[in-house]
Amino acid sequence: MPYDECIKYVSENVKLDPGFNDYLQWAIKNNIPTVVLSSGMEPIIRAILEKLVGENAKYIDVICNNIQARPGKQVNEEGGWELVYHDDSHFGHDKSLTIRPYAQLPADQRPTLFYAGDGVSDLSAAKETDLLFAKSGHGEFEPYCVP
Repeated sequence: MPYDECIKYVSENVKLDPGFNDYLQWAIKNNIPTVVLSSGMEPIIRAILEKLVGENAKYIDVICNNIQARPGKQVNEEGGWELVYHDDSHFGHDKSLTIRPYAQLPADQRPTLFYAGDGVSDLSAAKETDLLFAKSGHGEFEPYCVP
């Protein structure tokens, strides 16, 4: 599918988790950074966030995989794009590598690290954080969290 059609389809069909907008409003008000670490594709995630949280999407950093045009093609033509992985890990993005520099800061500079996840690609990041949240009903990740 052409990439612009992918973005349109996903942004029209993905629903925001209940409570996310309340969380985001709280985070913005309290100057708490919100970062989306994903094994997904940055342009799609940004399009979803812009549609679902509007102008407040600018307060969310997105770190994940990307896309590029295939040789001799344009991204918005059939078969015209391919994934560009964030790193060489199994899921294309070892999220712990993004969190680790913050986790290793000296105690007087280190922020409290919160993490919310729902799948096995979140396991490496979970080990680097202070407080962990799992989406209920997602058996891959939830068992690793202490209720």
